[in-house]
Amino acid sequence: MTRRVVITGVGAVTPLGVGAEPLIERWVAGESGIEDGFGRCREFDPLDFLSKKEARRCDRFAQMAIVAAKEAIEQSGDEDGLPYEPHRIGCVIGTGIGGLPSFEEQTRKLIERGEKAVSPLAVPLMMGNAAAAAVAMRHGLHGHTYGVVSACAAGAHALGDASRIIRAGDADAVLAGGAEAAITGVATAAFAAMEATSPTGISRPFDARRDGFVMGEGAGVLVLEEKEAAQARGAEILGELLGYGATCDGFHLTAPQPEGIEAARAISLAVADAGLAATDVDYVNAHGTSTPLNDRSETMALKLALGERAGEIPVSSTKSSIGHLLGAAGAVEAIATVESLRRRVAPPTVGWEEAEEGLDLDYVPGASKPIENGEGPLIGVSNSFGFGGHNAVLCIAA
Repeated sequence: MTRRVVITGVGAVTPLGVGAEPLIERWVAGESGIEDGFGRCREFDPLDFLSKKEARRCDRFAQMAIVAAKEAIEQSGDEDGLPYEPHRIGCVIGTGIGGLPSFEEQTRKLIERGEKAVSPLAVPLMMGNAAAAAVAMRHGLHGHTYGVVSACAAGAHALGDASRIIRAGDADAVLAGGAEAAITGVATAAFAAMEATSPTGISRPFDARRDGFVMGEGAGVLVLEEKEAAQARGAEILGELLGYGATCDGFHLTAPQPEGIEAARAISLAVADAGLAATDVDYVNAHGTSTPLNDRSETMALKLALGERAGEIPVSSTKSSIGHLLGAAGAVEAIATVESLRRRVAPPTVGWEEAEEGLDLDYVPGASKPIENGEGPLIGVSNSFGFGGHNAVLCIAA
């Protein structure tokens, strides 16, 4: 019998606030957490949640992951942790860049004060697997634990990997998600130099005036469990991770394949992995970066993968409200997808006002709208496409 994977807890730190609740409630209301051209987590102070020692030993991206994981575990029904043997619980957390603030700070110390000024914690602070390691140590997890680094697809890849670990019988539960805190001097300058970020500081995916993405930061962690085990312990099931599809464009280091062929294949693979057809999809949480190339390519991919159904369903971008969380985006957007489906509402693509020829899907302009499909569970697709041509798509029911 195929092991099924359900979602029993979600936790988030985003520019809309600390917690999964402000993420979805404020997005549904059409609010934006973007200020002065950045999606900063202004309400997040690590010392509200961690001791000074704990905070000092973690880069900001790992601090956020710890807080998001704690919320997810508590929502799953047990403040003391998940009721499985520690070696049956894994932790897979993705990131695009890792501890870049720590790297820049230690580099500054090296240049200004010499080798002896560099912290012995420098490497543990910088490494991409630091968030997964920190969460595992905090909760005593001994199962599959590692980081995923695949640019802006990392969070979705982490969730997909985690679901397959559970399906394969190698774990009963996995804490999975993504974390990123890379609003730094080097990163902002580098993205600006490649003309990837918005010079106007406005995120308006699929709008004719879009001019680049807005950098954000944050973390999202979900508790994934084997369905029968979750039911046996009486956990509330928030949704089910039905399918996962992953491909690579093999085309360009930063630009998407123009016709969206491999992105479309990832969408089709995720839907097929769920045992469904394109006609079953009720909602799409788009990658929707607000860059000219990505939004057009993604629109074409959706049309290729979903056919006529693409024009009949709401497609909205969380990045319109919080900016692009890079390696955390796929996980945070998976949470937004689950919560949108549970509420049976498609949040808006904030700021969408002007249409562009060929970009003619229902991007949910202006305000949220109901997701229509009778009384049964809704099916959502959450897209994540990263630099390097990495495509990861999740198919979720709730």
